[in-house]
Amino acid sequence: MAQPATLRKEAGIIGLLYASLGGIIGSGWLFGPLHAAQQAGPLSVWSWVIGAGAVLLLALVYSELATLIPKSGALVHICRVSHGVLLGNIWSWILFFAYVTIAPVEVMAVLTYANNYLPGLIHSDSGLLTATGFVVSVIMLGFFVALNFLVIRWVLFINSAATWWKLIVPAATIFVLLGLSYHPENLHVVPANAKQDVGGMFTAVATAGVIFSYFGFRQAIDLAGETANPSRYIPIAVIGSVVIGLLLYVGLQLAFLLAIDPADLAHGGWAGLRFTGLTGPFAAIATAIGATWWAVVLYIDAIVSPAGTAFIYVTTSSRVNMATAEIGSGPQALAILNRSGVPWVALIVTFVVGALFFFPFPSWQKLVSYISSVTVLSYSIGPIVLLQMRRSMPETKRPFRLWAAWILAPAAFIVSNWIVFWTGLETLSILFGMLFALVVVYLIYYFVFTKRATRKPLDWQHTWWLLPYFGGLWLFTKLGPAIVGGNGAMTLFEDMGVIAIFSIVIIWIALSTTVPDDEARQVVSEMVQLPASISP
Repeated sequence: MAQPATLRKEAGIIGLLYASLGGIIGSGWLFGPLHAAQQAGPLSVWSWVIGAGAVLLLALVYSELATLIPKSGALVHICRVSHGVLLGNIWSWILFFAYVTIAPVEVMAVLTYANNYLPGLIHSDSGLLTATGFVVSVIMLGFFVALNFLVIRWVLFINSAATWWKLIVPAATIFVLLGLSYHPENLHVVPANAKQDVGGMFTAVATAGVIFSYFGFRQAIDLAGETANPSRYIPIAVIGSVVIGLLLYVGLQLAFLLAIDPADLAHGGWAGLRFTGLTGPFAAIATAIGATWWAVVLYIDAIVSPAGTAFIYVTTSSRVNMATAEIGSGPQALAILNRSGVPWVALIVTFVVGALFFFPFPSWQKLVSYISSVTVLSYSIGPIVLLQMRRSMPETKRPFRLWAAWILAPAAFIVSNWIVFWTGLETLSILFGMLFALVVVYLIYYFVFTKRATRKPLDWQHTWWLLPYFGGLWLFTKLGPAIVGGNGAMTLFEDMGVIAIFSIVIIWIALSTTVPDDEARQVVSEMVQLPASISP
């Protein structure tokens, strides 16, 4: 009898570090500094620091969780530990949308830049794809999916090679721009109402592509089942990638602020900053300061960086899809591996669903806001699961142990909710509306099409806290300032203070409604021993 295919444990420390870095350095650096500067002016530098600090808190939480449950698609497996089947299903859907949308966004970034020299791919007025752009996008996404049919060793080799380029070009851009155009007086250009920049410093984290850019740290976590030494390699890859990303993005933001011609800020300041080639801000600056040769390099990188990120996100998205099958929230076919140890059905699903996001969606920045919201929301369960596992399994050996977990985990949860709040009311309404629709469809399927004898308990008693959690986030955003789409009943900082207190209350409720400790231990035991595949 043929042995079932299994995931190959061929990912080393460099491969995992570059997987996370490859996810971090994508289209964010090409567009983020401009959008952040428009919202926060010189304070945009601190937007990148705030974003890195928030992500580092989450990365530390997930470093402990992922080393306890070292499986590919680990985030999906983790989410059902503390509150049972229904919450696990809901969170697997959140994670699915958080992952499968990234590659299409990066492909759109490639076409947005390419539209400068190959016009006709993007509608200049709306930023949406033309018919030609749609066809090119689908073909490009299909190419990345096809490359992912290679064994994981070769996938990570391709990504590592691309990451070298993706590191060198942004780093060199900092020195090229500052060497040819240095205007420190730009840092003193602030709007008449300085509070606008302060508020923008926070909202830019969520809506300008800042937090979106750092999300790549999770790539190493999602490949945990494909490395021989996860307890050592994952924390190094996760934390190291965030620190390197922080240094690079702060440098790029400073270079952007200092290289701009002061005349471009004379009318409208940073909020009114526009370029003729708006779809290529760094290339536009390079051309304006006489470095046309470097603008050519940047247009090449505008293909390599987003394409490399799209490629590695296709890899990890397929692992997340595979994990939904392993926990029972997705079709079992998603866990089928081919002889090379590749989840080929999950890859095809990644392609099909990803292609749907090329249909008329808002611009790159709008879609990034949605992804930032859904992704941070998907991470918010981690601090709660970690505290539950500390409480229910205190004796379990932890390869990586988060220091001061009962302080840092709640802090990570608070910051997650702040970022979701900063994305704005419109984005939250879309996100929670989609989740509500999915839950309704699931309940119809559960009660109408599932035989009573085969139904698993819904675990309502462990899941009801999501209603006040999601409802409270939406309500406090509605009561927030105009900058997040609220009615102005509270200022930005008043609202953040209320959300911080609200977050602590939600943690208390969530930890009061967890599954029994012995059930949590059983779930972890089953996950660690789950088969890595289904035989084709």
